[in-house]
Amino acid sequence: MAQNPINSKLFDPLLASGPGGLSWPDSYWASTIASPPQISPALTGTNQTDVAIIGGGYTGLLTAYYLATEFNIHATVLEANRIGFGASGRNAGFVLKGSGRLGYSQMANRWGLDTAKGIYSEFSQAVERVSDLIKDNRILCEPQQPGYLKIAHNAKALKQLKQTAEFITRELGGQAEFIPLKQLTNEYMAHKQAYGALRLADGFGINPLKLVLGYKQLVEAQGIKIYENSCVEQWIEELGKHRLITEQGELLAKRVVTAGNAYTPKQFNPRVDRKFLPILSNIIVTEPLTAEQLSESGLKTHQVTMDTRILKYYYRLLPDNRLLFGGRGAIFGKDASDPVYAQRLKYALNQCFPVLADVGVSYNWTGWIAAAMDDIPHVYQADGVGYSLGYCGSGVSFSAQAAFRLAQSIAGDKTPDLPLYRQALPVFPMPGLRRLGQWAYYHYGWLRDRYG
Repeated sequence: MAQNPINSKLFDPLLASGPGGLSWPDSYWASTIASPPQISPALTGTNQTDVAIIGGGYTGLLTAYYLATEFNIHATVLEANRIGFGASGRNAGFVLKGSGRLGYSQMANRWGLDTAKGIYSEFSQAVERVSDLIKDNRILCEPQQPGYLKIAHNAKALKQLKQTAEFITRELGGQAEFIPLKQLTNEYMAHKQAYGALRLADGFGINPLKLVLGYKQLVEAQGIKIYENSCVEQWIEELGKHRLITEQGELLAKRVVTAGNAYTPKQFNPRVDRKFLPILSNIIVTEPLTAEQLSESGLKTHQVTMDTRILKYYYRLLPDNRLLFGGRGAIFGKDASDPVYAQRLKYALNQCFPVLADVGVSYNWTGWIAAAMDDIPHVYQADGVGYSLGYCGSGVSFSAQAAFRLAQSIAGDKTPDLPLYRQALPVFPMPGLRRLGQWAYYHYGWLRDRYG
């Protein structure tokens, strides 16, 4: 698998043999990096390590960091391209209490209330962990006003949000504020499709590319080797040891963590093959809004916002008052650059805030996220191999908690007895038809979102 430069907009994890040769997208985040850091040298020759970590995103970098700082275990990070090329540098920068697609009442119905409480605690710790990493290490990633707004897009969703707020407060011991439409309009935004909202106090927005570059600095400060442009082309297991072969070298390891998430190759290792669905997310960023446009749209907050649709939209004002707006992109990687998907996002933005219909779009990019068959992330380690997969677009925060739990597991410490950490990823039934199933689900979601 040679690392020839390819168009990252056309990359498809279910078709490509690997993610080598990708670069940063032409994103808003990339435009904020005045002086990109020097790229670390590629792996050459034969090297050895205790733990090899495949993937230099949030999960991979923080797993290496916690192995070193908490357990004095030596790790080496192999990054297929440059740090920040994948989901860690492409996402919307939402630090949220959650991951996967299951609601807390659904978790309680599936596993019991105690398990739902445990997962809620893990998600809460994840947000706090990211916040502490930023503050303690002075990572300059532009954290914004705290608060996460979930917007009801119809009356039925509003009723469900009210029930969710009551469940979180009554059953989970958390705090969730139910916000009627009048309060939403007066205090937060004049959203023309909103019926009301739920607000959690501890979410916040960041610059995700600056965050992952900050994590890189943390890892390098611990003396941990990061090899960039070192895509793993072959993974050979021999007598309980692992040989990871790249274009120019090989790494011998006692244990391996695969942390590529949606950018994991289609055929990589039986532990993760056929066990996740890569989904394209698409983001647009507008021109900076004027004071008049902010006033007319009623946008009074920089808090992160998401709606209750099956095919969700998510948005927030950025520090320079541009509006970021994201949602689902194409089904196939070959269609990622089709302008129709950015046009659909702008149309949706206009429906939410009609007075912004004439505002131009300055940036448009895509990135892959990963969903598991059972709608929850899986942070799993057995027989010397660990992985974390299935964040479903909410990995900015939970990746930090997942990395800590992976490091614990590798070190032999006990992790919480929760499905997140005890269950291996399930295989997708008829994995060759995943895209067909995704197409059908998108059409179902469109009908449900439109007609209730």
